[in-house]
Amino acid sequence: MDTLLSNMEFHQTVPEQFVLPPENRVAGEINASVSLPVIDLRGGPHCHVADRDKLIREVLRAGKEFGFFQVINHGVSEQLMKDIMGVTEEFFNMPKEDKAAFYSEDASKTNRLFSSTIYGKDGPRYWRDCLKLACYPVPETINEWPNKPTKFREVLAKFIVEAREVSMMLLSLICEGLGLKEGYFEGDVSSGQVLINANYYPPCPKPDLTLGLPPHCDRNLITLLLQGDVSGLQIMH
Repeated sequence: MDTLLSNMEFHQTVPEQFVLPPENRVAGEINASVSLPVIDLRGGPHCHVADRDKLIREVLRAGKEFGFFQVINHGVSEQLMKDIMGVTEEFFNMPKEDKAAFYSEDASKTNRLFSSTIYGKDGPRYWRDCLKLACYPVPETINEWPNKPTKFREVLAKFIVEAREVSMMLLSLICEGLGLKEGYFEGDVSSGQVLINANYYPPCPKPDLTLGLPPHCDRNLITLLLQGDVSGLQIMH
């Protein structure tokens, strides 16, 4: 618990355990001239055939070139996105005694709060706290979620259902574009755990000394990212 960044006072320096070796920090110039594709999901799977064909081509092109793209008009309300960001921020700002029951450094444990990703055994840590929860189906998982803040469970239950609908819509478009049989990504393929990682990145006094996360590829079927107002996300093109 003592290593949780959210439990520490305002950071004027980067504590030694978060300072990465020079070779593992951000190096070289970042090319900002490449823009992520923007996919407009208005109408989704039910749009006019010509529009649907265009949408499928855009999704496949973005997936092939980047593996990552921005979606707009996805159906999740602005208010709900603000609400989920709000309750997770409230969670991290709670007294450490209220968070203690969820804290664990055991990576095999699904539902846990942990103090950043460990960079190698006993090595430097990354500049983030993370609350990881299995959250679907809601009736089977909701009782394992934090019951503080007061509206945490209510908001997450609404958010995860709507966010999963977006992911299934995208998978449906990908399925059709790849010429797979209808519903290929449904059933057993997408019936595994739906996880949410709520990441907390406090202001960092010397961001050149550390990273919030290491370079990585997600290993799950599909990831939806709600970035919030913390900048710094980088994509390898």
